[in-house]
Amino acid sequence: MQAIILIGVFAAIVIASLLAAPRRASVEGFFGGAGHDGSAPGLWVLVLSQVTTWIFARSLMNAAILGYYYGFVGTLAYAAYYLSFLTGGFIVAHLRANGARSVQDWLGARFGTVGSGCYNIVVGLRLLSEVFANLLVVGLIFEALLPGSGRLAILAVAIIGLAYSAWGGLSAALRTDVLQMLVFLLVFGAAFVALIAAPGFDLRAVLTAPGAAGPYNGWILLAVALLQVFSYPAHDPVMMDRGFLADPARTRASFHHAFWISTLCILGFGLFGIQASLTGAGFEGELIGTWGLMFPPWLFLALMVSLLVSALSTLDSALASSARLMVEELALAPRTLNGGRVVMVLFMTIGGALTLWGNATLFDAVAVSGTASMFLTPVLLVGLILGRAVPLWSYLLAFAAAIIGALTYLGRDWELFAALLPQGHKYEQLLVICIAVLCIGFAAVLAGARRG
Repeated sequence: MQAIILIGVFAAIVIASLLAAPRRASVEGFFGGAGHDGSAPGLWVLVLSQVTTWIFARSLMNAAILGYYYGFVGTLAYAAYYLSFLTGGFIVAHLRANGARSVQDWLGARFGTVGSGCYNIVVGLRLLSEVFANLLVVGLIFEALLPGSGRLAILAVAIIGLAYSAWGGLSAALRTDVLQMLVFLLVFGAAFVALIAAPGFDLRAVLTAPGAAGPYNGWILLAVALLQVFSYPAHDPVMMDRGFLADPARTRASFHHAFWISTLCILGFGLFGIQASLTGAGFEGELIGTWGLMFPPWLFLALMVSLLVSALSTLDSALASSARLMVEELALAPRTLNGGRVVMVLFMTIGGALTLWGNATLFDAVAVSGTASMFLTPVLLVGLILGRAVPLWSYLLAFAAAIIGALTYLGRDWELFAALLPQGHKYEQLLVICIAVLCIGFAAVLAGARRG
């Protein structure tokens, strides 16, 4: 019965999203997000679009899972990534002040095709991970509610998300993001009020909860997040794309508002995971099974709806950014509606295929892409912010260190990488990797900049 209700509610949201998408598609709207009259999106369109694409299904589940295991500090560690709105806005402002229209534009002017090409590799992997991870959450939800339906649900949501994304591109993503974010806030708000009003809820206990595994690794993850938070937004094309759609003042305000709204949402969702650990509930099905046992049916369904809405809203934005990357930055497809649509089909197909890979550890995608992006920290701080010349060899050495670091974490159980890493929990190993990547990157960039 729960599965039928969830499908019905989700179908209504999908229909509303299709109605909200623009009736006519234009090339400028598809790739640049312009309205039917060529106007830039308004402030709250930007804000709600930024928020809904960043508090996506994977993030909500990560916040809750980390809260379950490591208490409030675990959720706080994941919320620290949302400082990216402040660091991302800071980076965008400096890029625009330097006359750049994108991160690729700035990197290409200083490091040529090789420089922008290295960045685009990381961006492409990031976009694929977005598609993969959000489809995976959809599969987990339906598998928990109706065993055996996970793959069918993934296929259905992939087709639905692709349908309206391919129709209007970025303009469709912006318009549907607003609708989907309002639905998310309504549903999640009702679930959150029910949680804190429940007889067994104690805010003090939640804020001081050690989690099922103790808070130690939560502090480790907080340190990792703070090390990655400067470069993390710069490799996220969804955020960066929205940094160049409106005038500087409106853009700056949108980043600031998106920061506090999304941070509160992530912290709030994390409380559901912490509460599960406090009640002694067993960890089942990425917390979905646990919630099904500990919450009333309506509250459980509200949580599932909020996850599905956030997954759908992120898919369309990831596909729109994929089309812009391949068409406008790499020129691998013609700048036409059909050119962009072909790219979207390709990214959705590959992302959907990755869900069959079998890795359901959602935080790993964040850790790997976040580590790979860390070559941007010394390059942007020294080259963009301080305005010093950075040679290509320094850039490439920083890039190589970050990629090797990401591969080391991804293959930490392989004999080759295991011999290099200290014994300990995987998050302790991740912290060591991040420190090493930053040290090598800054050493290379500073050594080269002195000669520049």
